[in-house]
This record gives sequence, C-alpha cells and structure tokens, in this order.
Amino acid sequence: MSNFAHRLKIQNDINTDYIISGRFKFKIQDEKELAKYIFADLEDDFHKKIKLGDFLVAGENFGCGSSREQAPVALKASGLQAVIAKSFARIFYRNAFNVGLCLLECETNYIDDMDEIEVDFENNIIKNISKGVNIDFKPIPEIMKNFLDKGGVIEYIKEFGGFKEDVT
Repeated sequence: MSNFAHRLKIQNDINTDYIISGRFKFKIQDEKELAKYIFADLEDDFHKKIKLGDFLVAGENFGCGSSREQAPVALKASGLQAVIAKSFARIFYRNAFNVGLCLLECETNYIDDMDEIEVDFENNIIKNISKGVNIDFKPIPEIMKNFLDKGGVIEYIKEFGGFKEDVT
C-alpha cells in the first residue's frame, strides 16, 4: 500500500517549535489533540492534510532546537508513518525513535508534495510511484527498528525488562 508525501514550505532547519509551538505543547497533554497543532505557525490546518500512513518530507537538520518530546509525539499522533529528511538533529532523532516515530534519512529533492510513495524497509528504498524513481535511505539501526516494532523504548523495555544485546 502506498501513501502520500507532504512537503513543508520551509525545507531546512525545521525546529521543534515549528513542529509544535510552545503555546500548545505546554497546555495540551492529549497526544491526539496536540497533533491538531503540528506546524500551526507555518501553515494553518496542516494536520488536516495528513492521512494515516502518510509521510512528511523535509530538508536538512529537521527537529533542531528544543529537546522536548512533544514534537515527535505530536507527529506520531498525527498518523504519519515516517518523517523523511536529508538529516535530523541528534536529540530529535533519538526522541523520535524513543516514542516510536520512524525517521528516514535520504536525498529528498526527488519527492514533491503529494507524490505517491512506498517504503521498502527490507531494502532501504523509498519508491516514488509518481515519478518512477527509487531513493536509497540510510539503514535504520537494528535497536531502533526494535523500538519501532514495539511502539517506542518504553514498550520495548516493558517487554524485555531492559536492553538485550542480541534481540532479533
């Protein structure tokens, strides 16, 4: 099954305050409600574009700024399957996988707004159905895949009682 890509107007250096503004992230505790305000300062009602399983596409240094987890939590709660960007801020990268939000690093110039795309996780390829091109993405570390499979690091630890060296 393929889903659609949603590009942001601003491509590079999308900080966590753009993802979810401070005026919402400190007042709203419910994840689904918080998701209604993603990118509210960049584009009104951006969340209404997102359908379950869609992808968000950006440029370099996505998630820079504050290290609060509300940004990846809100993105995940919006129904996004993954965020695809050229690069991610380190703390955002870790927070995203900790909460179970998939991040894919690759060249994003070949994906336009509303392109139909599929992700082949086995072969680390994004298939842009609209353009007929395949884009390689950086392999996800095995432990991060395990976090995604379980829904985040908390669920992983609940199941395994800690970190295992050789979990398949």
